[in-house]
Amino acid sequence: MNINFNRFLVLKVMLYGVLIYFIYLLALITVQYIPIDYKVAFLNLKQKEIQLLHYKIAFFSHVYSSLLIIILGLTQFSKTIRQRFGFIHKLSGKLYVLLVLLIASPSGLIMAYYANGGYIGQVSFAILSILWFVFTLQGFQYIKKGNYQKHKHFMIRSYALTLSAISLRLFKFGIVTLFELPPMDTYKIVSVLGWTVNLVIAEVIIRKSAFKKLNIKKTDLN
Repeated sequence: MNINFNRFLVLKVMLYGVLIYFIYLLALITVQYIPIDYKVAFLNLKQKEIQLLHYKIAFFSHVYSSLLIIILGLTQFSKTIRQRFGFIHKLSGKLYVLLVLLIASPSGLIMAYYANGGYIGQVSFAILSILWFVFTLQGFQYIKKGNYQKHKHFMIRSYALTLSAISLRLFKFGIVTLFELPPMDTYKIVSVLGWTVNLVIAEVIIRKSAFKKLNIKKTDLN
């Protein structure tokens, strides 16, 4: 039992370590836009769109809020924080929900209209933004109703979509490294894989958790 627990603990620490490292890399990308710069990184490809005021507001509000949302979400799945520092869990959770619903998701939907990759990129990012909003809202509504299980499930889905900011770049790196595809074709592929794979993983985690709890209940009944 102790061996299994130790393995789980090591795996958990490694997972958090990897995630924190990628958040750090994302932070390095974000700081390129501080102070506001219209001719750096991704914006070099969006010189026409960045002239539009609504796109300008959407882009910078999305970029700045998304990094904070990823950090806030990281605290939500810590059992230690939930049990020992419940006020941190509640405060960071509320900030997470507010930032997603009021800033990050709406701004992402605006940006989706101007996304690279034609209709594939536009539709993919639009679906991502809408699902991000819906899952986060559902998670918030279920906790208000006291349904902790459903709350957890929808927040797992929400955070899976939040992490698309990282997974999209990982897929891009992998495809560019292994294949010689035109840049726009690569972008079309990662615009879809960047969040769909995350959702599949989230559903596997949710189903596995539900199956485990069902088995525990059956064992208790016996």
